Amino acid sequence: MSRVVVKVGSSSLTTAEGHIDPVRLDGIVEAICDARDRGDEVVLVSSGAIAAGLGPLDLKARPRDLATQQAAASVGQGALIASYSERFAARGLVVGQVLLTVDDVTRRSHHRNAHQTFAKLSELGVVPIVNENDTVATTEIRFGDNDRLAALVAHLVHADLLVLLSDVDGLYDGRPGTPGAKLIEKISDPAEIDGLDIAHVSTSKVGTGGMVTKVEAARIATAAGIPVVLTSATNAGTALAGDKVGTRFEPTGRRRSTRLLWLAHASETKGGVHLDEGAVRALTMRKASLLPAGITSVTGDFKAGDPIDVIGPDGAVIARGVVNYDSSELPDLMGRSTRELAAELGEEYEREVIHRDDLMLT
Repeated sequence: MSRVVVKVGSSSLTTAEGHIDPVRLDGIVEAICDARDRGDEVVLVSSGAIAAGLGPLDLKARPRDLATQQAAASVGQGALIASYSERFAARGLVVGQVLLTVDDVTRRSHHRNAHQTFAKLSELGVVPIVNENDTVATTEIRFGDNDRLAALVAHLVHADLLVLLSDVDGLYDGRPGTPGAKLIEKISDPAEIDGLDIAHVSTSKVGTGGMVTKVEAARIATAAGIPVVLTSATNAGTALAGDKVGTRFEPTGRRRSTRLLWLAHASETKGGVHLDEGAVRALTMRKASLLPAGITSVTGDFKAGDPIDVIGPDGAVIARGVVNYDSSELPDLMGRSTRELAAELGEEYEREVIHRDDLMLT
C-alpha cells in the first residue's frame, strides 16, 4: 500500500467561464477511486474554489481584490466539495473537507491538530480533500500556493509520492509545442532545472499557478525525501497506477521534522531579530538556541509564538524560528545574559528567545 498526495489545479477542473467541468472532474475522481481499489491511500489537494465561483456570480474573470476573491471562494468551495462528494459516493467513498491556511501549521498546537485530523481521516477510510482556506485568508490568495501546500501536506501525511496534475503533460526544455522542445522525463538534481525558461508555461485564465510554482513544490517535496510526478490531469490514472508518465523528480534529501518544514516554506514571518557574529556561529555551528545576549536589534511587530526571521550582521536571513517573546519585550533584553535577566526580572526571563527545536536554518 502506498500513500499518495494528488494536487489538481483549477484549470484542470473548470471551464474557461468558471463553471466546474463534469468530464474533467469525473476523470480525476475515477483515477483516485481506482487507486483506492488497488489499496492505496490518496489525499487530494484541490484548487478551484474561486474559479468555480466565477460562473454562479456572473464574474467574467478572476477578481483582483481580496474581498471579491473571498466571496467567490465562499460560493465556489461549496459547489466544488458537493461535486466531489457526489462522485466519490457513487464509488462507495466518503470525502472530508480540510481547509488550511499557512498560519494553521506554523503554530505548534495548530500543526499538531492538522496532523491528527489527517491521521483520523485515514483511519476511517475517508478521502481528504484539501484546499487553502481562501474565504478567510488575510493575505493575497494565489492558486499557485496550492502547489506548495500540496508538497507540505505530502510531508505532513508521510506520503510515498506527490502527483502534481496540470494542463501540460510535464516539464519541457523549451516552450511546449514549439519545434525542438522535448519532455524532460527525469530530474535527479534541482540544478538541472536552472536555466530553463519555465515562467511562461501557464495557459489558465482561472488560476495563477504555473510551472514555476510546481517546480518549487517539487523542490520542497524531493528535498524532504518524497518523489514527485508532474503530468497533465488527463494522465492522472496512469500516474497513480505507477506507470511512466510526465516528469519524475527524484528525492534529493531525507525527511525532516514536519513542523520545521512548514516553518521554512509555509510561514509568513512577522518580523525579525538581528544577531552579532557570535550568535550566528552559535546557531549555525553549535546548533544552539538563540539567547538575548546575541541580539543587536529587532524589526517588525510580533507576538510570542509568531514565526520570525533570524538575520545576520550582513542582512542575510540565516534562519526562521518561533519566537518566545513579544517584539516590545526584546529591546530591554538585548545583549544581556539569561542568568542576569532571571536574577533581575524573574525566572521566566531565563527562557530562550528561540529554542533550537523551533529554529530552521535557511
